[in-house]
Amino acid sequence: MIHSNFLLENRYSEELYHDFACKMPIIDYHNHLSPKDLADNRIFANITKIWIDGDHYKWRAMRTLGIDENFITGNASDREKFQKWAYTVPYSMRNPLYHWTHLELCRYFGINDLLTPSNADEVYAITTEKLSTDVYSSQSLISKMNVEVMCTTEDPTDSLEHHQRLSKSSFKTKVSTAFRPDKAIFIESEAYNDYLNKLESVANTTITTYEDLKTTLRQRIQFFHENGCRLSDHGLENLCADDFTETEIESIFEQRRNGKSVAKEQASKFQSALLLFLSETYHEMGWVQQFHLGALRNTNRRMHRILGPDTGWDSIGDYQQAQSLAKFLDTLDTNDKLTKTILYNVNPTYNEVMATMTGNFNDGSIKGKVQWGSGWWFLDQKDGMTDQLNVLSNMGLLSCFVGMLTDSRSFLSFPRHEYFRRILCNLFGMEIEKGELPNEMQWIGKLVQDICYNNAKEYFNL
Repeated sequence: MIHSNFLLENRYSEELYHDFACKMPIIDYHNHLSPKDLADNRIFANITKIWIDGDHYKWRAMRTLGIDENFITGNASDREKFQKWAYTVPYSMRNPLYHWTHLELCRYFGINDLLTPSNADEVYAITTEKLSTDVYSSQSLISKMNVEVMCTTEDPTDSLEHHQRLSKSSFKTKVSTAFRPDKAIFIESEAYNDYLNKLESVANTTITTYEDLKTTLRQRIQFFHENGCRLSDHGLENLCADDFTETEIESIFEQRRNGKSVAKEQASKFQSALLLFLSETYHEMGWVQQFHLGALRNTNRRMHRILGPDTGWDSIGDYQQAQSLAKFLDTLDTNDKLTKTILYNVNPTYNEVMATMTGNFNDGSIKGKVQWGSGWWFLDQKDGMTDQLNVLSNMGLLSCFVGMLTDSRSFLSFPRHEYFRRILCNLFGMEIEKGELPNEMQWIGKLVQDICYNNAKEYFNL
């Protein structure tokens, strides 16, 4: 199924992909890979450990098919879990998992057969044997995909010890991190004070007042900066932009620090204040800030209690976005403290909102200063990517786009860049064939290479 012209529908698409896009290195500027596994150059015991463990995309599909949780996150053997995934794959046709599964088997292991229950044991044996060798270690897998730069995602309490180890190693891929302080922002969380206590311990400080919190977070930002970090990331329902006074925020923080709950309106004011402070600090440091907006998380309370977060119980949310997002960005811009910004939406009804919002704050100072990010989460599939590329083309400049990322926890996820690049080249190629774009292959090929690699290299300056 995965042949050389997969997803490429005419000769122009083929030329753009094979002569221009295919050879470009990868800058994966947002993922959730384990820096410890990278620093340890981990060798995975079998394909279940590297491919199914932690992959809530696969888990959701298996649950939908009626597979018992014991074969997903339970105590079944790794072989049995893989067999259940192989059973699921033929039923996943037209879900992106079907394409991704076979791309990954092909690109990493040279397996071109379709995965089915009948060949599951054979595939398990072949992949397990290969994974047991050094050429399939975590670092080797990254190198195999021509990854030049990658950014993991860490909490302010992280020691960054594994990034420090990587920076001193012979691993050629540059590994950076993104600062993700969501736990410091969500003041309404039951575990908020426990988190601040941990932050105190890591920073060797005391957090009694709101001013203490800001000072501590600034200290951690500086620490991350000294360790090569140049990005932040936030996973939020929406961007709050409430009016507030410093006195109000101090009072709200003191109330919560003393163990009392806060009202929804108070939490919104606090989030507005702290996010503004953080964004102003990112601007001062010259960082890129990312906002992932709109996910409805942990909807199944029963399963969340059993398995915890990030286990497949999240969906698209329908939060209002436009007004508060515009107000937040405008407040920063008015004070000349708006840093380079990438906005991601998980709800496709906000595609046009995001595409046009970025244009409000691109002031000519930096190419593509405010970006609408690639299709995220439920939208990082063929239709979602195509819609994002088309809307961005119609309402912005696709030529300035910083391209794809994996946003993944799997070391086998990097063919998603290939998937994106094939879709991108096919869009251009089809329009050349229809006469809607000129047959200027060198110029269009350059634009393709910019979107695949050059724009990100310039934008992130890692």
